[in-house]
Amino acid sequence: MDHMDYEIISRKRGWDGHFKLDVYKLRHRLFDGGQSAVLQREILERGHAVAVLPYDPIRDEVVLIEQFRPGAISVHQHFPDMPLWLNEIVAGIVEDGEEMQDVAHRETMEESGCTINGPLELISRYYVTPGCSTETVTLYYGPVDATKAGGLHGLADEGEDIRVYTVSADECFAMLQKGQLCNATAMIAIQWLMLNRDRLRGNAPKNTNNT
Repeated sequence: MDHMDYEIISRKRGWDGHFKLDVYKLRHRLFDGGQSAVLQREILERGHAVAVLPYDPIRDEVVLIEQFRPGAISVHQHFPDMPLWLNEIVAGIVEDGEEMQDVAHRETMEESGCTINGPLELISRYYVTPGCSTETVTLYYGPVDATKAGGLHGLADEGEDIRVYTVSADECFAMLQKGQLCNATAMIAIQWLMLNRDRLRGNAPKNTNNT
């Protein structure tokens, strides 16, 4: 299947606020060679996000953030073990005209107070929930000096209230295994770190005061 195997019959803007909702009528080719019925689907035009795993390979520490997420309210009512304040990694939406790597640097400083002090490494680019949203996440590893992390961060005019803290890589892996990192971006990032930790530590500069 490719871009020739579907047809958009109509597309209308159903909501045009901070987020935008488009209503599609479409059909697509079926795996048996036929054609689907006309489908109506509501799609959240969310935009695209960049996320960064801020990891200090010298201290072997991960910089995490914690913040309130309103989308978790109804989830928490059904699943009381799911938190309202989530342990996450740095992330932000790409604005018009911005480059992905520029967003990575900006959001790392805004949300954690850390400066990325080496080349960004692409971990993955993935759909968040393609059944109902256009959002993608471009996920990077960014080396940082974890001694600079801590305190409260975020932009007041965006209603952000972000607590920054650091944990050892081993503690972070334990958090993942205990279900304390219950958002996909953080889970993907920490699983990647499990696979690449030794390589990152082996490539880290040895002549540094960050010890």
